[in-house]
Amino acid sequence: MARILIIDDEELARYAVRKILTGAGHDVTEAENGSNGLELQRKTPFDLVITDIVMPEKEGIETIMDLKKEFPDTPIVAISGGGRLGPTDYLNMSSQLGARQTLAKPFSRDDLLSAVDTCLAAA
Repeated sequence: MARILIIDDEELARYAVRKILTGAGHDVTEAENGSNGLELQRKTPFDLVITDIVMPEKEGIETIMDLKKEFPDTPIVAISGGGRLGPTDYLNMSSQLGARQTLAKPFSRDDLLSAVDTCLAAA
């Protein structure tokens, strides 16, 4: 299946997403922030990137902008549980900046797999 990069500062969130995606046959790599995620993407580009929005060091909005600049064809799924603005504002902004799919945390297994499948089918 696809090589997918998960960028999220929450270890439990990365674990849950990885379990769902590996269960569906995908090869998954994890990064705890946008800086590490971009380094991994530069070394061996992934088929899809899933990134959280609210993170320390390099947050998701900046990560999406950098990914779209350097890897314009790589589909991105933005995920967010909120923060000060709430997930809707962050996810709307992510979509405007190039995320192909967005999911508010918590999301279901089916919603995650549907977003991934939609992105990969369009790539």
